[in-house]
Amino acid sequence: QVQLVESGGGLVQAGGSLRLSCTFSEPTLSWPSLAWFRRAPGKEREFVASISWNSVFTYYADAVKGRFTISRENGKKAAFLQMDRLRSEDTAMYYCAAGPRTTMVLADYEYWGQGTQVTVSS
Repeated sequence: QVQLVESGGGLVQAGGSLRLSCTFSEPTLSWPSLAWFRRAPGKEREFVASISWNSVFTYYADAVKGRFTISRENGKKAAFLQMDRLRSEDTAMYYCAAGPRTTMVLADYEYWGQGTQVTVSS
């Protein structure tokens, strides 16, 4: 069973930065891709960013492109989401997910963490 644990969330002022971390259990070939999704109050869970096993491929939602950066360090069994120039609309619960393909589609990700809350004050 794959386990994912997010950390790094918190309260930050608009314009500030946060770095989210996702640690994962021993990887297997069946779920090489990692992604971040988020769910704001009253909204559906939405895609934020994804990264392939070798970090060659990365994808971003239009709403975060140019402000967020996804990365990973397989040797440390960790993935990260650097979030800069945060806006109030970035307030959400952020989830790390793992799956077999690097896509922007929620249904393609089989394993999920419990989430970490990010709150951006305006």
